[in-house]
Amino acid sequence: MQPLRGILFKVMSVCMFMAMASLIKAASDVVPPGQAVFFRSFFALPVILGWLAIRGELRHGWKVHNPMGHVWRGLVGTCAMGLGFAGLGLLPLPEVTAIGYAAPLLVVVFAAMFLNENVRAFRLGAVALGMVGVLIVLSPRLSVGASLDSSETLGAVVVLMGAVLAALAQVFVRKLVATETTAAIVFWFTVTSSLLSLLTLPWGWAVPSWQMAALLIMAGLAGGVGQIFLTSSYRFADASLVAPFDYSSMILALIIGYFVFDEVPTRTMLVGAGIVIAAGVLIIWRERQLGLQRAQQRKATGGTGS
Repeated sequence: MQPLRGILFKVMSVCMFMAMASLIKAASDVVPPGQAVFFRSFFALPVILGWLAIRGELRHGWKVHNPMGHVWRGLVGTCAMGLGFAGLGLLPLPEVTAIGYAAPLLVVVFAAMFLNENVRAFRLGAVALGMVGVLIVLSPRLSVGASLDSSETLGAVVVLMGAVLAALAQVFVRKLVATETTAAIVFWFTVTSSLLSLLTLPWGWAVPSWQMAALLIMAGLAGGVGQIFLTSSYRFADASLVAPFDYSSMILALIIGYFVFDEVPTRTMLVGAGIVIAAGVLIIWRERQLGLQRAQQRKATGGTGS
């Protein structure tokens, strides 16, 4: 293992995904979410195919053993992406980022519900704390005085729904890794989301200017590169070590939101985001502690010749 390289790749993946989100947001006034999903997915394909070729997996890396698993993962993941992109056009970037942090918290709950994973009181308490943080972020948008017709309220609901579906997609991925390679999961999701996004054509796609087209193509390339960095980070370091660096996206979101989109974060959003991040770090820390305990138990068992 090379933990420093793993951390570097993780941070680079966060930077690429935040660049992708910023480019999608910049085009959101012109391009509908379904069209953005197409550009994000289709133009990530050359990057992913090149990555498979370099790894020598171009011939066999796309083969699958559970086709329907890929279909369900693609359907749910594409819907989550589309909702997230819609939210980027309705809410400030830091707020979308903060609400999106609900996804890894919900994965804990869904894994217990659908994968029969053992979730104890500590993690459930951390999830509850994190959801309180999400509710704090959402509170100005979903309060009694908020208009149900306002774009901000719609954006809050859309982004939260996207986070729920993103968590479900991660549960599908956890099931897929039992039989599928990482290359196959990445490749077929990109293909599936490219095809599914075409179903939104009847609802009207814009003819983008060359500047907008360039932004969308760069978003797709950034997404593909980010996926490669993310996958590579787990080859060089434990997931529990690199996972906390996901939250560096909030720093980037605040900087980009302020300097690029003139978005000033509210105190409520910052407090809520801080609580969500704290809860996520607690869950990651607990997972790491349990992993170390299991490793010690295996070592002890092996040492006794059992």
